[in-house]
Amino acid sequence: MLLAIDTSTAQVGLALYDGNQILSEMTWTTRQHHTTELAPAIAGLLNRCGVSMDMVSALGVAVGPGSFTSLRVGLSLVKGIALARHLPVIGISTMDIIAAAQPVGTLPLAVVIQAGRKRIAVGWYQCLESKWQAQGGIKGATVDELADGIESPTYVAGELSTDDRSRLGRKRVNILLASPVHCIRRPSILADLAWARWQKNEVDDAASLAPVYLHVEGTPII
Repeated sequence: MLLAIDTSTAQVGLALYDGNQILSEMTWTTRQHHTTELAPAIAGLLNRCGVSMDMVSALGVAVGPGSFTSLRVGLSLVKGIALARHLPVIGISTMDIIAAAQPVGTLPLAVVIQAGRKRIAVGWYQCLESKWQAQGGIKGATVDELADGIESPTYVAGELSTDDRSRLGRKRVNILLASPVHCIRRPSILADLAWARWQKNEVDDAASLAPVYLHVEGTPII
């Protein structure tokens, strides 16, 4: 049984996966209450499934990029559980979770999450060997900078506000916006990605696993 936890941004997600089915999945938006909401939410999720922590054999966690505070809350809890119970931990890129939810295609994919201060974090992907694979690092930008930089047909998915979608939608010739349904970070996808790595014994060291922050001039922008 694998428990997946994503606290990358204000959108929080939990999922319980046994390799054959998602036993439970939940997402919610918090107002910077990650610390007080996360542990009770995990307890409730397990209780509804009739599962105890003793039945959990691995942990999957989103490692960012994302909010400085919220990532630390999620990683700290996961590390605490892993070290106390001697469980393997698998860290998954927050961007990869969004990318994996998109239908494969020939167009490049820009994955977006909110980065605070009216900025976004952007990761670029190409479909190689029938799956989305990251191309290069993650960069900070404004929505207008992203729109201005896209000069050929490109698929865009991720955390986009109504205003963001409106601004990007003005370049309809080159920007194809993913449906809002495909823009939610599904914790079940995080669980599936983590499970696949766990089965290959590609696990991370709980003590040294660190969140990924997006930096601008040496300072986290989130």
